[in-house]
Amino acid sequence: MKVLKIVLIVLAVLIGVIIILGFVAPKKYHVERDVIINAPKPLVFQHIKYWDNWHAWSPWAERDTIMTYSIKGTDGEEGSIYSWVGDPKITGTGEMVNTGIIENEEINYRLHFFEPMEDVSDGYLRLSEVDEGTRVVWAFYGTNPFPWNVVMLFMSLEKMVGPDFEHGLAMLKEICENEAAEAHQGSVQHDK
Repeated sequence: MKVLKIVLIVLAVLIGVIIILGFVAPKKYHVERDVIINAPKPLVFQHIKYWDNWHAWSPWAERDTIMTYSIKGTDGEEGSIYSWVGDPKITGTGEMVNTGIIENEEINYRLHFFEPMEDVSDGYLRLSEVDEGTRVVWAFYGTNPFPWNVVMLFMSLEKMVGPDFEHGLAMLKEICENEAAEAHQGSVQHDK
């Protein structure tokens, strides 16, 4: 009887700690990375505006060799949907919906994972001109309701997603800078 009482007290304390952590743990998250690309903003924007172009610089598509994707609606316009099915351990199944676009400035999207675990987040890519070319900011954000906000105290979205964003932006940079260099080379030869 004494052992049962101790077990119940320990369980009550644990439940109390989890509830207290649920009140103090942050419920909102925001992960953001950026890169400077030595290419004009309109060129860079074409690679982020169209879902069909994302496959070339997506770190998840690069990692998941069995992933397939489809696009519904008019690609490059609000309401278009990028859906994918892949390895449950890498990409799972989900979709991104273009929720707003400002030409040559930004694209906003809603990210909805169906498998391996259902989750919804929002994200954006924003462009701005800088002396070196174009700054691209890639971010996603959302809320973690209780008890997931407590779980996230022991897991870092920054560490989980941040490196993928950095890798994707590095691939985007390489694609855009190569394309800009080819265009420049072509215009120099045309001028001769």
